[in-house]
Amino acid sequence: MRFIYLKEVDSTQKYLLKALKNSVIKPPVCVWSEYQTAGIGTRGNSWIGERGNLFFSFAYLKNEFSFVPIQSLSIYFGFIFKKTLNNLGSKAVLKWPNDIYLSKKIGGVLTQIVENHIVCGIGLNTQKNVGEFESLDIKIKNDKILKEYFETLQTKPSWEMIIDEYKREFELTKDFFGIEGDLSDDGAIIKNNKKVYSRR
Repeated sequence: MRFIYLKEVDSTQKYLLKALKNSVIKPPVCVWSEYQTAGIGTRGNSWIGERGNLFFSFAYLKNEFSFVPIQSLSIYFGFIFKKTLNNLGSKAVLKWPNDIYLSKKIGGVLTQIVENHIVCGIGLNTQKNVGEFESLDIKIKNDKILKEYFETLQTKPSWEMIIDEYKREFELTKDFFGIEGDLSDDGAIIKNNKKVYSRR
């Protein structure tokens, strides 16, 4: 994994997508910053970034994670990220399908397929609250979080292991989040005998 640190950037994901398109860099690669001025959120929303928080986007070749249901890549990357935070002492949980929470949202995960690349962006309030959001419940350097995350991610934990662990957490937290239904083995929510998939 190649790491590219930017002191300031409009969006790590925009930067990464442009660099991939122009063949300036090749995966596996991670672009990260502690100040992002125009981050991308889900459904076209922006992710406002305060200086000192953690913002990163990474790319792999699509076939490297072909064992993960394509519609559940954000769950896969997000749950491993949440587990990394837990291993470092945080009580964070993953809200289906792609938000990192304490009592309020502290971060989010956005994954897309671009040609033969998987591109995932993660934002996390490690230092400062932003608006109605919350910040991480442990004090730790951003580069330490990245190091621990990618060390785990590059072992490529099986989808079966990740979804099995997440299903147990989902059952414990779904009432808090007001989510109805059960989590299926492919990451969809089963409600009224129908599957609902994440579009994020």
